[in-house]
Amino acid sequence: MHIDWASFTPWTALSGGALIGLSASLFVVLNGRVAGISGLLGSLLQRGDGRDEKALFLLGLLAAPLLWGLFGSLPEVEFQTGGIGLTLAGLLVGLGTRYGSGCTSGHGVCGIARLSPRSLVATLAFMASGFATVFVLRHLWGG
Repeated sequence: MHIDWASFTPWTALSGGALIGLSASLFVVLNGRVAGISGLLGSLLQRGDGRDEKALFLLGLLAAPLLWGLFGSLPEVEFQTGGIGLTLAGLLVGLGTRYGSGCTSGHGVCGIARLSPRSLVATLAFMASGFATVFVLRHLWGG
């Protein structure tokens, strides 16, 4: 394994993590619910209060990289699979999100911060699944 120390950016990563924590904290204080992205996205399709705040929060997630691009260079995105692989990956993530009653942002960022045992187990399952997938695809399947 090779680490590209020239691309190692601890201060940028720390700043990004602090902003994620701040936004998740503000969202729970102002809205009374955790900032799970899959739940927010799903609730936009339903009638009810708070749709504007949810839409603005999700819009901020999409706008953030564009704003960052005004001040610095964005990392190069490289896909090592085709459209079928990306589609399959997206469907599996969606299935896992429904089966796990939340996504990595809801469980990993917000749930663990609230010391939720269920979120800790869910996050460990997400991570273990990711590790196993990478191992199978890179070492057993010959990728």
